Amino acid sequence: MTHLLEQYGLILLFAAVAIESAGVPIPGETTLIVAAYLARPEQHHFSLLAVIVVASLAAIIGDNIGYWVGRTGGRRLLNRWSVTRRHSERVLPPAERFFKRHGPKTVFIARFVALLRVTVAVLAGITHMQWWKFLLWNAAGGIAWATAVSLLSYEAGKAVAETVNRYGLYGVLGLIALGVIAFVALRLWRRRLAARLS
Repeated sequence: MTHLLEQYGLILLFAAVAIESAGVPIPGETTLIVAAYLARPEQHHFSLLAVIVVASLAAIIGDNIGYWVGRTGGRRLLNRWSVTRRHSERVLPPAERFFKRHGPKTVFIARFVALLRVTVAVLAGITHMQWWKFLLWNAAGGIAWATAVSLLSYEAGKAVAETVNRYGLYGVLGLIALGVIAFVALRLWRRRLAARLS
């Protein structure tokens, strides 16, 4: 992925984030992390601001594609087969009530949760959440997510390089331990967040 990003840069970043946001489970966030790292001055690839702007636009556009796919064809697709029709008849009414009450904050928070990031736009469309509300909160979430992930990745890359230069092997082992702890903590936080939203 790093080699592809070096070669095709911001185009690949836009495509990956937009496709993931539209509802296809590909590693859009991972692509953003790598792109933000490649924006570091010693990498000489592209600016951090360009990465944030491209990822924000891709998130907003991709989510809106997902929303309109869900709104225009989602119900028709669910009603096509008896198995999905029975399931949707049971699940859609509470989902509609949920989006009516919690739609805006769900759209915003979902941008930071992997599984929800891929599905929330389509679900918002299927449940007929008002488009202007979706657009507003989706744009806010997309910009906040792209900025936060880019800045964290950029600074983390800087911290890793400095730690390895200064502490060598011990620094690498410490970073790995911190990474594992952060990964576990993030997984637990995302699980709690997903449980609250469900």
